[in-house]
Amino acid sequence: MSQWTASVGAQQLARLLDAQGGGPEARGGVTPLNGRRTPAYRSLADRVRLLVLEGRVPVAARLPAERELATALSVSRTTVAAAYEALRGEGFLESRRGAGSWTAVPAGSPLPTRALDPLPPETAGSMIDLGCAALTAPEPWLTQAFQGALEELPPYAHTHGDYPAGLPALRRALADRYTARGIPTMPEQIMVTTGAMGAVAAIGRLLAGRGERVAVESPSYANVLQLLREAGARLVPVGMADRLGGWDLPAWRQVLRDAAPRLAYVIADFHNPTGALAPEAQRRELVEAARSAGTVLVADETMTDLALEPGLAMPRPVCAFDPAGSTVVTVGSASKSFWAGLRIGWVRAAPEVIRSLVAARAYADLGTPVLEQLAVTRLLDTGGWEEAVAARRAEVLDSRNAVVAALEARLPDWEFTVPKGGLTLWVRTGGLSGSRIAQVGERLGVRVPSGPRFGVDGAFEGYVRLPFTVAGPVADEAVSRLAEAARLVASGAPVAADAPRTFVA
Repeated sequence: MSQWTASVGAQQLARLLDAQGGGPEARGGVTPLNGRRTPAYRSLADRVRLLVLEGRVPVAARLPAERELATALSVSRTTVAAAYEALRGEGFLESRRGAGSWTAVPAGSPLPTRALDPLPPETAGSMIDLGCAALTAPEPWLTQAFQGALEELPPYAHTHGDYPAGLPALRRALADRYTARGIPTMPEQIMVTTGAMGAVAAIGRLLAGRGERVAVESPSYANVLQLLREAGARLVPVGMADRLGGWDLPAWRQVLRDAAPRLAYVIADFHNPTGALAPEAQRRELVEAARSAGTVLVADETMTDLALEPGLAMPRPVCAFDPAGSTVVTVGSASKSFWAGLRIGWVRAAPEVIRSLVAARAYADLGTPVLEQLAVTRLLDTGGWEEAVAARRAEVLDSRNAVVAALEARLPDWEFTVPKGGLTLWVRTGGLSGSRIAQVGERLGVRVPSGPRFGVDGAFEGYVRLPFTVAGPVADEAVSRLAEAARLVASGAPVAADAPRTFVA
């Protein structure tokens, strides 16, 4: 049995190498490196290794045969063979006669196994926590919603309180919201869940058994990646397009055709962590490709309300291109656009899928708390949701601009593309280890997640994710601490045990 779960064709790999810049010399010829000239095989090995570390070529992806790649790159087979041998020696390639060669990470390298847990509130004075892309509750809307919910609670208090599909009033309000977005939806197509994570977990249990392949964007949302790992899924990563270009459709078509995954998890709206917004044409093409492959697309819409640029025209939802409801299952949540403390999420799918999800819920959590459902229903029915989200957009826009300005001033070598919405900035750390920066940064009083947490099996070592959840002096101080962490990592100097960690906003 082969050790690879995906494959990269010769032309695709050549295209990825070209995308790194530098033309033919950079992908196979002799190039300057630190003032010295580098042999062709070494240059090629370094650039393939960089593609693996950045996640553009996934771990456990079968590489093309030496002769095929040599033809695609217009270099000698000897050059490719030497590059492959160098990668094997460094632990970035494994081979077996008859099975080919596939990408890997060096033995003993720490692999990401979980996302960052939220810090306790009492640490706020000593740590700037950029580990979670979540905001404080919007007021006065939260308090008003719960006050109204308490007034409406008595009739429900006279029932058993278990609503596996969700409160009828909330299912109706959510269905009406989809209909207003141009997607006719009945309450029977909605199940209320305990957050978006509860929704993804329920879908995974129903539609993808242990050992099933699940295609995921690379990078992708760390918590969902870990949820799927623990459920026994075989993750098949698919690289994102460059510079917030959305999805790499040729790569998706190849994975759907070759790996035939049972599920695919995607974030079309302000992707977490990159912030990419998938264009409408890509959404249509991906739905068509998934339908042809028999793959169910799980479309996560948790960031869809957080368009930050004035006048930005949002593409139609992914489910708009699946009118029969056979291919797309949509996940939504109140956590990002309103408040994570509500723990209210939902699934929109065909009625028969919803019925199966509800039936299976008896063996999971039975239902979502009633009071929180009433609060969200009141927000949706009274216009409080739109008012709060509008205020939230203005707040997040200010924070995004503050974080970007601080990065440009203090870390000019770090690279990123400013997203038009969402909560996250995906930052290349100037050739430094994102894991090491995160480690040193925490000693200096700023907590960030490193890139490998958002990849499969160790990819994205050269990145960190920065949520724009702080503004003003706090944003400047956070980036200042990151700049100091980067300086220490670059110099190899140790971090003093008494490094300052106190900050008063």
